[in-house]
Amino acid sequence: MDMVLSAPKVLTGAGEWIPDGAVRVRDGLIAAVGDRASVIADAPGSVARFGFPRCTILPGLIDAHVHLAFDTGPEAQATAANTPDAVLGMRMAGRARMLLAAGVTTVRDLGDRDGLAIRLRDEIAEGTVAGPRIVAAGTPITITGGHCWQLGGEADGEVALRRAVRRLVRDGADLVKVMVTGGGITPDGPPPWRTQFTERELAVVVAEAARFGCPVAAHAHGVEGIELAVRAGVHSVEHASWLTEAGGRDLRLDVVADLAARGVWVCPTVSARWRSSRERLGAAEFEAYLDRLRTMRAHGVRMIAGTDAGVLGAPFESFVDGLEGFREAGFPVQEIIEMATARAAEALGIGDSTGRIATGMAADLLVVEGDPLAEISDLREVRMVIAAGRAYRPDPQADHDGVMPL
Repeated sequence: MDMVLSAPKVLTGAGEWIPDGAVRVRDGLIAAVGDRASVIADAPGSVARFGFPRCTILPGLIDAHVHLAFDTGPEAQATAANTPDAVLGMRMAGRARMLLAAGVTTVRDLGDRDGLAIRLRDEIAEGTVAGPRIVAAGTPITITGGHCWQLGGEADGEVALRRAVRRLVRDGADLVKVMVTGGGITPDGPPPWRTQFTERELAVVVAEAARFGCPVAAHAHGVEGIELAVRAGVHSVEHASWLTEAGGRDLRLDVVADLAARGVWVCPTVSARWRSSRERLGAAEFEAYLDRLRTMRAHGVRMIAGTDAGVLGAPFESFVDGLEGFREAGFPVQEIIEMATARAAEALGIGDSTGRIATGMAADLLVVEGDPLAEISDLREVRMVIAAGRAYRPDPQADHDGVMPL
């Protein structure tokens, strides 16, 4: 679709904004961006024009940590494991539409089963299904009986780990996800603080993945797991909860410094759950949680936005709630938006094609009423979403948050 969108403000995603700006979309790409008068003057009269007074145009949002196979219920993992492929695939497509309706045009899916997210990724790319671009990890690698073992990614020892990586590559995964520590949603599995693999085993995963050009994302709640993952050379650390065996938290500044020095991305999976944390944890522990985010930022750790959507308390439609968690911690709004656009795209390895509004980039755009630089909550006021050049509007008639094509 060839069209021009104009609004009082266009955020390019690179720390800049254009007053009274416009963006031209053609053949799925951004053909022009600049002041409204110039962009419109250069477009043929046959091009569709959409003016949005009182609105802002910005890059489509990126949720860097989702699980489309999970239903946000208390037994999400077991439900995903036991649901027939055809049924689960349809539910995953519905969740993808929910994300799109919330302005999310790219997601990184960090754990499903049987290649279902990879299949959905391809259907969305082909245009047969509406949804955000998916960067898919496939089935996460874990130990026998380890975190998320029900998804089918058990592997013990170096030989099995190499085979597991090659299987993911063969299935078409964009990256490799490894469960460095236990987690909270696997009944009878290792606790979140416990490390599941040795540093040598993690290095084998990283090296084998690198042979095929795949980065490695490390699920790591425990302090030891975070440290081993960083030393093994992973691309990103997910959660980074800094848990100890004693049940506390230990933000090790030497590990933080190593994270920053090696340029490892951290996705702390801040979701809507932060709102209930103040009451659940108490004021002092909640402030300590926020302070851990501040400390990582202050030491130069590269952080991106992701919600763990699909697990209990992290709905697919609540991406902006997670961004407001960073705002609660005192992060500047412009920085938060970059964590959810340009920075996230760079971390996902797609920064040359999305995450910014620039000529030649993919037409992944979001139009919201208001000015999110002034009020980040304005990101909820979605008026139009464009994903890979295909335009959608929120569908108020849907049973859940959905989208309808123009």
